[in-house]
Amino acid sequence: MTLTQKTRFLNLTTPLGDDVLLLTSFFGNEEMSRLFTYQLEMISDNNAIEAADIVGKNCTFSVERADESRQFFNGWVSRFVAGDEDGEGRRDYRAVVVPWLWFLTRTADCRIFQNKTIPDIIEQILGDLGFSDYELQLSLDHKTWEYCVQYRETDFNFVSRLMEQEGIFYFFKHEDGKHTLVMADHKGAYLDCPESEVDLPLTSSGIAVTDHLTRWEHQYEFRPGKWTQNDFDFKKPKTSLMTKTNTVIEIPSVSKYEIYDYPGEYVEKSDGDTETRIRMEQEETSHDVVHGSSTCRTFATGAKFSVGTHHSRSEEGQSYVITAIHHAATEPKQYETRTGGSDTDYRNSFACVPDSVVFRPARITPRPVTSGVQTAIVVGPKGEEIYTDEYGRVKVQFHWDREGKKDENSSCWIRVAQNWAGDKWGVLFNPRIGQEVVVDFVQGDPDRPLITGRVYNAEQMPPYELPSEQTKSTIKTRSSKNGSPDNFNEIRFEDKKGEEELYIHAEKDRNGIVENNHTLNVGVDQTIEIGNNQSLKVGGPTAQEGTQSVEVWKDQNTTIKAGDRNVTIELGNDTLNLKMGNRTTKLDLGKMETEAMQSIELKVGGSSIKIDQMGVKVKGMIVEIDGSIMTKVKGTLTDIKGEAMLKLSGGVTMIN
Repeated sequence: MTLTQKTRFLNLTTPLGDDVLLLTSFFGNEEMSRLFTYQLEMISDNNAIEAADIVGKNCTFSVERADESRQFFNGWVSRFVAGDEDGEGRRDYRAVVVPWLWFLTRTADCRIFQNKTIPDIIEQILGDLGFSDYELQLSLDHKTWEYCVQYRETDFNFVSRLMEQEGIFYFFKHEDGKHTLVMADHKGAYLDCPESEVDLPLTSSGIAVTDHLTRWEHQYEFRPGKWTQNDFDFKKPKTSLMTKTNTVIEIPSVSKYEIYDYPGEYVEKSDGDTETRIRMEQEETSHDVVHGSSTCRTFATGAKFSVGTHHSRSEEGQSYVITAIHHAATEPKQYETRTGGSDTDYRNSFACVPDSVVFRPARITPRPVTSGVQTAIVVGPKGEEIYTDEYGRVKVQFHWDREGKKDENSSCWIRVAQNWAGDKWGVLFNPRIGQEVVVDFVQGDPDRPLITGRVYNAEQMPPYELPSEQTKSTIKTRSSKNGSPDNFNEIRFEDKKGEEELYIHAEKDRNGIVENNHTLNVGVDQTIEIGNNQSLKVGGPTAQEGTQSVEVWKDQNTTIKAGDRNVTIELGNDTLNLKMGNRTTKLDLGKMETEAMQSIELKVGGSSIKIDQMGVKVKGMIVEIDGSIMTKVKGTLTDIKGEAMLKLSGGVTMIN
């Protein structure tokens, strides 16, 4: 006889067709902010069902309610097992059914999200995978994250930890043929259970007569009384970001038990206030919890109900929301006729909290932690060679980022560690576009990169050939923009024994300021070569010790704009040797004095004028004295003598 389930307590619909697989039992767990899992046990007349025909496919199963309507459960088959055959040619099958959100556990990625809220990120991920059966019921203002990284984690873990971070809980609504993911951050999102009021009444025999509660254990747990956290914003380094939230739980002395955490992952105190309150609410969620059991087939995670008749009057009228539930339903394998009685059964065990509590999921999803440093390539706008902000931060393209375009949008601004960093003083070397940099992460957090160094690679080679020039150390730059290898500034050290050298190259100008003394000690020779002019301004005396040789290959000009020029030789001679050319001394204003203790002598060939302390001697082949108006020769004794001839002549000649 053909098996059928049309009149059965349990029903199952699959892509294989009606009554191909017949449900004999199911067991399942649903929990707020967790994936549900159902184990289905089935039989079939078809003993050769192919797993490929059902794995990854949607199915719906149901249990009959007390009013003979159906309570539906929907999901996707993640595993299918072919079991044993019985003596009648029927085969047992088992299946695992999960929500569509489970498929996010089967995809992992490394990618960067920028300037998005957590809901924006979640919607993008779900949309990229083609999922749309979800509702966002949010009332909080969820901040925009400048930078959020999914790093070597599944899409499910990534989405889960983001929701846990911002206090977003989720559950599933089941319908015939589909289920819907509900994501919310407020208690108004709770559903109303069809069995809105449930009793715990027992007859004198101890057996209840309708869907009812069968167990009720009210649990209270001591939780911390205060949550405090802090963070640091380098843009406001002196601003305190510490935030505190006290619990609403009224237990004596609870306030002295504090959780302090750092970092809080916020830079605005208002965001910190919200986050700290959520952390406190996460603690409070597990303070007041009821664990119970029932036969209520409409109980579901996220659904609220109130307590009717109860042996504890304080419970009557109280409202609760179900946060976790375990379903168990069985029915005999005889499908030819309707069966019932003690072999047909449904029951559940559950946990619930007062519906006045905003459920906050615990932060249990591990955050990815980078193991050690990474490297990345500095990027920026097309056509630029250097791209920084006012803090010297740069942007990079990580090697694992397959979505980045290697431009200014590839990452957030990343701080760069320098050897010194003071208030308008320190060391500053900006990483340039194309350079490979070493990136560490603050506390191993992929969301908080920090550049700590730079490395060479095959496209960015060292400035000198290695290992042949391994004794050289250098600080060498490149002119920007469009500089070539010939355009650079450099300070280089050569440490090869016997060839030690300190080399300084300025591509254009070199300027220096010494605010007090400057001492230069040259052990052997000094050579200064100047291609054009040299100017020297000295505010006081200039002193030189030792021998100085100055060799000028072209012109030398000295101009004193105002003031005196004095040259003093305390011991020694002053010699000017002009090998070729003339010498001119011209005084436009003033006078010229030449004074000597012993003598002054002017010579041209055999002619001379000598002035000494005894007198003045003029000597030459011909000596001419020409006074345009008058010539006087006067002395106490005057001797005028012509060895061969003496000639005196004039218009009037007077001899006295």
